Amino acid sequence: MTIAPGQEDTAGRSEIDDAALDGAVAIKGRSPWQIVWSRLKRDKVTMVALVVSVLFLVVGAISPVLQALGVLKPNLTHPDLVAGLGSIPDGFAGGVSWSHLLGVEPGTGRDLGSRIVAGLTTSLIVAVCATIFSVVVGTVVGIISGFAGGFVDWLFSRFLDLVLSFPSTLMLLSLQSVLVPLVARGIGAQDTDPSAKIVFMILVLGFFGFPYFARIIRGQVLSLREREFVEAARSLGAKRSRIYFVELLPHLWAPLLVYTTLVMPANIAAEAALGYLGVGINPPTASLGAILTDAVNYSQSDFAYFLFPGLTVFILVLAFNLLGDGLRDALDPKAGRS
Repeated sequence: MTIAPGQEDTAGRSEIDDAALDGAVAIKGRSPWQIVWSRLKRDKVTMVALVVSVLFLVVGAISPVLQALGVLKPNLTHPDLVAGLGSIPDGFAGGVSWSHLLGVEPGTGRDLGSRIVAGLTTSLIVAVCATIFSVVVGTVVGIISGFAGGFVDWLFSRFLDLVLSFPSTLMLLSLQSVLVPLVARGIGAQDTDPSAKIVFMILVLGFFGFPYFARIIRGQVLSLREREFVEAARSLGAKRSRIYFVELLPHLWAPLLVYTTLVMPANIAAEAALGYLGVGINPPTASLGAILTDAVNYSQSDFAYFLFPGLTVFILVLAFNLLGDGLRDALDPKAGRS
């Protein structure tokens, strides 16, 4: 209906007024991710864990830039701050001062704060890359195994059982002398190069971690493959690769996201434990595991040297664990809609 200039749409205004009088409010739909985000915002513990986790990731990412600019000097020694080789730093709490807020290392006098930040970068590189390796391989294997079924499913399942039968820590200890030289030659480095040990830890942690992802994804795909959208894709002649990564994969983001945040702290703790067992990153490259290994020798005489890196590992692992728990609750389809 055309309304002449100056003429009011009395019918339309009447409908709006009636709606306002009745208290009717237009219903605005929300996407699943908006619902998840609203649940997360109401969970204060998860939000704090999210902020702390992101902060650690940002600090680890910018640490190499800060080292290149000279802001962080993790390998610079200060012999004037220690009396001699293996000695305890002078001053309060392991040499804490305005120049060295977390103190210095015994014996070398290197700034502990710079070492922890640089070690955080190394540990996060190992943990993040190993987790990505596990996610990618586990997702592909889980989708193929769950969708194919039959002999293919049986073959993949037995292979996963075989991998899970080997303890990853024991394999890291036993395979180090064999695989590290092979990795070093593969990347064109020396056997003692820290990059060879980093790649070795990523490959082994990622390889022994992917079966957990594969089992979770396989269980999800077993229920999804009978859904209508999969049957529709089949009837239209879609290739298996399209069904795998276009039809099924978008429905698997929730379990992948949750389990990723739970595996990340496990890999961080594993790197620290491996450093304590002597399979960690070669010095002088800093890593949280290597710092804690050296700090154990001074745990009584210089407690600050053990306290600060230990708190870093504790807070980092706790933040990712709490984030994973919060995401699991927010993504739970049986939870009440907020």
